[in-house]
Amino acid sequence: MDTTPTLSIITINLNNHDGLKRTIDSVVCQTFTDYEWIVIDGGSTDGSRKLIEQYADHFAYWCSEPDKGIYNAMNKGIAHAHGEWLQFLNSGDWLYEKTTLEKVFSKEYDADVLYGNGIMSDSNDLVIYPSKLSLSYVTKHNINHQASFYKAHLFKDNYYNEDYHVISDYLTILGFIVTGKVFEYINQLIVYIEAGGISSTQEGSNEIAKTNNIIPPIIQRDLDKLEEIEEQKRFINSHKSLKIINNLNEKIINYLGTIIRKTEKKKAQRDASFNCSSVSGARDGNSADGLTGC
Repeated sequence: MDTTPTLSIITINLNNHDGLKRTIDSVVCQTFTDYEWIVIDGGSTDGSRKLIEQYADHFAYWCSEPDKGIYNAMNKGIAHAHGEWLQFLNSGDWLYEKTTLEKVFSKEYDADVLYGNGIMSDSNDLVIYPSKLSLSYVTKHNINHQASFYKAHLFKDNYYNEDYHVISDYLTILGFIVTGKVFEYINQLIVYIEAGGISSTQEGSNEIAKTNNIIPPIIQRDLDKLEEIEEQKRFINSHKSLKIINNLNEKIINYLGTIIRKTEKKKAQRDASFNCSSVSGARDGNSADGLTGC
């Protein structure tokens, strides 16, 4: 009997007791239960360990010990995961509603990565992504790992790069795009995202600056141009006047088609009448042939 869970939820935490409690509350109430939960705490001193022990029955694995940073903790979680899919739902982030996971996994997927939408917890701003990810988009924007689900095989021999402290998840997504992994968009709110993450700090900006040469400049220029063209298309397609023009064009085309069909029909009738008259005239001059009229 296959006991592999559909999903492994990986939660990392360091001295974020209240955020961890919000995360826990959102998971334990899920109507979907085919998951295992792994909690990696970095040796918190704010009572987080006591909270983890309180909910220990809900976890397939947990530890509370010093680590080497965010991605080292996430890699620890990956090493203990057995699910078909992985979700990195860190402390302070919480699932949108109790049926979130049930809705996501109500169907089968052929994709390598599923990604949905989120809400910034401090402002209630929606974080909505395009239905198709392109390399030009990903070089400028990341997708939130909290709102994404990854096939576990993607990390079999390719854990997060621990040389980076902030942007390794971004580089991982970029690598998945470049190597042709299949992404599928879920038009669904997945999580509330805790604001003020480390990716918004100066350290994050510095690390991003160091990776500007990942895409060669000549290719980046082409990507920028493509993104500009796509943005123009999105603007035009969203404009009300375009819909009016398209409807008008459709009416004109239908009207011209009707005129052409009527004109062709009349022409065919005239040609038929002319042919019939010609045949009748020929027969009148050669009545000995015994042919009847048209």
